[in-house]
Amino acid sequence: MTSTSIRLRPWQKTALERFEERAGPDFLAVATPGAGKTTFALTAAARELASGRCARLVVVAPTQHLKHQWTDAACRFGVHLDPDWSARDGALPADMHGIVTTYQQVATSAEALSRLSSGSFVVLDEVHHAGDDRTWGSSVLVAFASARRRLSLSGTPFRSDSSAIPFVDYHLDTARADFEYGYGDALRDGRVVRPVFFPALGGDMEWIAPDGSEQAAGFDDALDTVRANQRLRTALSADGAWLPRILTDAHARLLAIRRRHADAGGLVIATDQDHARSIATIMRRRLGVVPVVATSDDPTASGRIAAFAAGSAPWIVAVRMVSEGVDIPRLRVGVFATTTTTELFFRQAVGRLVRWTPGVRSQRAYLFIPDDARLRRWAGGIAEQRRHQRRRPDGDDGDVVGTQGDTGPPDAEEAAREQLSLFSAISAVATEEATVVALYDDWDDLDEEDEPAGLEVHVVVPPPPGLASSGDAVATTRRQHKRQLRQQNAEAVADLVRFTARDHRSVNAELNRRVGLVRISEATVEQLERRLEAANRWIRDC
Repeated sequence: MTSTSIRLRPWQKTALERFEERAGPDFLAVATPGAGKTTFALTAAARELASGRCARLVVVAPTQHLKHQWTDAACRFGVHLDPDWSARDGALPADMHGIVTTYQQVATSAEALSRLSSGSFVVLDEVHHAGDDRTWGSSVLVAFASARRRLSLSGTPFRSDSSAIPFVDYHLDTARADFEYGYGDALRDGRVVRPVFFPALGGDMEWIAPDGSEQAAGFDDALDTVRANQRLRTALSADGAWLPRILTDAHARLLAIRRRHADAGGLVIATDQDHARSIATIMRRRLGVVPVVATSDDPTASGRIAAFAAGSAPWIVAVRMVSEGVDIPRLRVGVFATTTTTELFFRQAVGRLVRWTPGVRSQRAYLFIPDDARLRRWAGGIAEQRRHQRRRPDGDDGDVVGTQGDTGPPDAEEAAREQLSLFSAISAVATEEATVVALYDDWDDLDEEDEPAGLEVHVVVPPPPGLASSGDAVATTRRQHKRQLRQQNAEAVADLVRFTARDHRSVNAELNRRVGLVRISEATVEQLERRLEAANRWIRDC
């Protein structure tokens, strides 16, 4: 058995108690980004595994990068998950507690996952993604209908605009959480999340619309949704003057923060891959900064994000790669340089900046935004939560920038995907910056102490079914250990092919026979070690 003591924040302890009191199979926890949903979920899962009520753990994450983040986090609990599982691999190795997969993968492997998850504990991370594609939602229902417990997580409340997401209870089209812990709650508790401020940059833009007409407007002008989107796209054009200005302002803010928080980092959220690379060029030429660029077409993107998170490079530019759930606590400055203006996406962007870093004073974070009415609305709502938690004694809360010229529903941009072939940005000139909510000096009163001691929960994690003991060092995941052993096995097989004049297939088949393996993908660490020993003995006999 692996014995682990987990320190839970008060909200995590309360949520865990409610989860364990719940009689039904489903539980939805909505907690603000940075609050510790992963720790809560893994504690609940480990206790279910220890009780014997659930045989396996299956985690569904939104992205490939988060699969590995969940795997690493679970390893610290003594829980071993396979992030590279495939339906083609056959049975899950006996020394693994479960797997991490993605919603996209669920859509192609629902039947195999249904067999694997029967009687298991399932975590649906950022469960609203099950509604991104209709087939995803139906696949999730097929894959996990027979699970014993299903814990759904989200960083933001969400609605059902088309079809309801499986295993979630709705009231008037809004998901009803079994436990909710908001940004305001986290600020009130202290040392859980950072206060975020929103410097907003105005501007005057000129562009040619898809119909060939010339248009001109500033961010203060009231426009319909289509033209508001065109104005925003013009501002964010890499050929104009507005984008370099906001990048310069954000970089100056980051440099000031790095005088006290030496490895503080910044994130630019770009519109698409070409846009991200253009932003990187602007930063290199104008600011003398070579940012990390992470785009979905780059197979090394996850590695780049992980290296940035662990390093001290100042900036990363990303397109939907550094999104919800990605844990980079040193991010202190962001630039919202994307044409996606939905409230959900905006809150996810804010969530990248809120993670608390123990031992650092004055942890204000800043998200620089275009002075677009929709973004002002979302920023104002978040700022209002902050204001209610830390008011000045005299009641002076600062001024909120108004939302005149609002352009309609927050998700109306989706209806404005006009033909882009005729669209052309002419010019984008920045005007004076307007901060959405005044900055309060009393936020600097937080000292350098770590977060409160919290509450200890003792978790005993059993070995996976079919394995008598678990002795891996926590420093590496079991999957990483297996990868090293497989590489060593492959090198030994290559030597045997040279020494015996047999082909790879026959050598592999003989080694599998000697250790009782049917498929290498089903091998445990112990079997891989015995296979390597058998190969080395064979080499010595040659």
